[in-house]
Amino acid sequence: MAKDAVEPVESDEQQRVDSTFRNGSITAIGVVVGFSLGFLSRWSALPGEWMQTDLVSVASITLGLALQVKALADLLLVSSLQLKRYNRSIRFFLAGLILVGLGVVFAVFADLLGFGGIVLQG
Repeated sequence: MAKDAVEPVESDEQQRVDSTFRNGSITAIGVVVGFSLGFLSRWSALPGEWMQTDLVSVASITLGLALQVKALADLLLVSSLQLKRYNRSIRFFLAGLILVGLGVVFAVFADLLGFGGIVLQG
């Protein structure tokens, strides 16, 4: 009888995220991915000679953008309603956001120190 009184505890895989909350996350991530893509395409369209410091910045931004797109693609799946998968996607997005930010900061400081190429010109 003691077993009947114990309520079953939901495991991490059974915990779900409300679809409305997930949809808001998809929208926010989609907007940030759009800005990141626009930022990167603006840089790639600039005429001039690239320097190694530019390539480091762009590589960081490109890797971060890839992580953001992966997070967005994962959140579009129905299985992302599981809390464990949702949290994993958010971690991918945040890692991508940090990499994009670091790439931009690196480009700004490289330009301030005189090592920048064409990235911040134009």
